[in-house]
Amino acid sequence: MRHLTAMAIKFVSSLVLLYVILGLFFGMSFTNVFLITLALGIISYILGDMMILPRTSNTVATLADFGLAFLLIWIMSQNLTDGDNTFWPSLIAALGVTLFEYFFHKYINKNVVNAASDGQQLGNLQYQTEASEELAVVKPDVRSKNEDKNNQ
Repeated sequence: MRHLTAMAIKFVSSLVLLYVILGLFFGMSFTNVFLITLALGIISYILGDMMILPRTSNTVATLADFGLAFLLIWIMSQNLTDGDNTFWPSLIAALGVTLFEYFFHKYINKNVVNAASDGQQLGNLQYQTEASEELAVVKPDVRSKNEDKNNQ
């Protein structure tokens, strides 16, 4: 249920955001915006929110989402529309999606990822090494005790 709620929030928010940017400002049809939002929502939720975010930080996951959003929006808008230059609309839309994703990742961390794993982050282990005498043998003093007494 937590995943369905999170996906619904992501889908509706992304649909509104992408329709404002791509539909109202750049004249893309609602059907094309809907298809882009559907593909972006499913792929970025699985890759970015469920695989990358639990193993890394919010910043890394947000940057990965930017790259994914830009490529997906650019490729799909090239194939779905007759527009000549879809680079700038795709870049602006990806920046908007990235800004939303930064705050959405905080929600995901708090309500989905940490709720499912009881507060433990997977894949974020910090190992420390330990040295002992067996590994680093302490050498005795080279001088004998008799030499020390003669020198004094």
